[in-house]
Amino acid sequence: MSDFLQVSTAAPTRDQALALARSVVAARLAAGAQIIGPVTSAFWHDGEFGTGEEWQLLLKTTRARYPELEAHLLEAHPWESPEIAAVAIEEGAQNCLKWIAASTVPAE
Repeated sequence: MSDFLQVSTAAPTRDQALALARSVVAARLAAGAQIIGPVTSAFWHDGEFGTGEEWQLLLKTTRARYPELEAHLLEAHPWESPEIAAVAIEEGAQNCLKWIAASTVPAE
């Protein structure tokens, strides 16, 4: 099992995506965040089909920090029920993985 995860979520605006990115990185819940957008999404929500523009966030973290990261995102997110998904980072440059591990150590 991988100790490292890439977590994705999205926000309705660039500013909201940036606020989420800053808050999770400042709290050391993620080592870094990338914001991509705008992207166009097609989705089902509350039984209705829709499309819209949003800004995607990609966050790098450890499996150990994921529960706190998820809780933080759910609390701070502008949407009531945001998509939050994590995939394992199966391989990566050792210096990158060391950076993720070092950058997500909880502050004392």
